[in-house]
Amino acid sequence: MSTTFDLVTADAVRLHACRWRAVGSPRATVVLVHGFAASSVEPRVVAVAERLARAGIDVIGYDARGHGSSGGEATLGDLERLDVAAAAATTQTGPVVLVGASVGAIAALRHAAVAPGTVSGIVTVSCPARWRLPRNARGLTSAVMTQTGLGRWVARRYIGVRIARDVRRPLPPVDLVAQVDAPLAIIHGRADPFIPPGDATILHAAGRDPRRIEVVDGMGHAFEAPSIGPILNAVDWILESGPAGR
Repeated sequence: MSTTFDLVTADAVRLHACRWRAVGSPRATVVLVHGFAASSVEPRVVAVAERLARAGIDVIGYDARGHGSSGGEATLGDLERLDVAAAAATTQTGPVVLVGASVGAIAALRHAAVAPGTVSGIVTVSCPARWRLPRNARGLTSAVMTQTGLGRWVARRYIGVRIARDVRRPLPPVDLVAQVDAPLAIIHGRADPFIPPGDATILHAAGRDPRRIEVVDGMGHAFEAPSIGPILNAVDWILESGPAGR
């Protein structure tokens, strides 16, 4: 069971947040960062949080800006770094590990890159390596939804995501991982229909040690059920790697 509270970011955006307490004495805190069009109450996000809590990890999740019950507008990985920072600042049990999926993984990397020494590790799930969309129906839909006025209206009306009109693309994740000074675990689904698993290989090659990669059979995109075991293993690996920050 989770408890809810509010976070306020450095740019004054109010976020709806949830905390799942660890079963037993907490070993660490995970800041769980969902992907596009998800939220802290999405069943797949809750499933990851509850499994981490049963493994002795405190978990903080939240609705990213422009999503769910939070204020603000989504910027697709840019200003979302401030959401991550606000959540990480409220942690009560260290070390702190960031676990982000898709756009949430980009936000986690952005925070770790601009605030070195503040987290003990990062787990990326289904993270793209570069700013490009697949040449298929999903990629076209995403481009229309995020880059056109009609698409933003559809996202707001039917998906409940408020996307900022002027979205600035920060450094691509392949450049961000080279700046991260904490253990990095990369998880990707071999059956991901949106981001090819080759992107995980690119990120791994660009990252610093200690780092690890796991491409999971039967896993699609983001926080699907097959990702939960690899996420738990990655968090354990980070904690065993020793403190790198808090």
